[in-house]
Amino acid sequence: MPPRETRALAHADGLSRCPWPGTDPLYLAYHDGEWGRPERDGRALFEKLILDGFQAGLSWITILRKREAFRAAFDGFDPGEIARYTDAKRARLMEDAGIVRNRAKIEAATQSARAWMKIEEREGFANYLWKYVDGAALQNRPRDMKAVPAATPLSERVSKDLRAEGFNFVGPTIVYAFMQAVGIVNDHLADCHVCEACARLGSRP
Repeated sequence: MPPRETRALAHADGLSRCPWPGTDPLYLAYHDGEWGRPERDGRALFEKLILDGFQAGLSWITILRKREAFRAAFDGFDPGEIARYTDAKRARLMEDAGIVRNRAKIEAATQSARAWMKIEEREGFANYLWKYVDGAALQNRPRDMKAVPAATPLSERVSKDLRAEGFNFVGPTIVYAFMQAVGIVNDHLADCHVCEACARLGSRP
């Protein structure tokens, strides 16, 4: 197989983009409209963190294609609902072919919802996460995907703290992918047409 492209790619619409979405329309829409754009809503952050946990061992496009099924199965990712899931509910989720049927990850979602609620009541989950970067997104502007790490000392710290709060499936690599997705870190390539828009949005609110 030829080596995977690691530099920004020019598309037929005249725009340059990070190479990882390829030409998949769903993936391109996610890249252009969501990935790296700062998310400051606590419930939306919870959803993305849980979905990143389900991604472990899989590709993100697999999760993206199942996202609406996940939302239906997990009550719109309402932490209050998920925190009350019973063994019977989790058993029904294990029978749902629309989602990733992994018992440990389903159980972790309940545990993480309870942890989210404690943080939300204490200080707000969005505030809790964004304080790690003093409210402003980290701007990396890499030129090549080979310069983008899988994890960083910051993601290791956040991972450790989330685990201490009661979250599960939040290892440093998962957490870094999450931080990229929600715009706490802007890892769009410098030549990508989305990079500067995300940088502007990532300044302190």
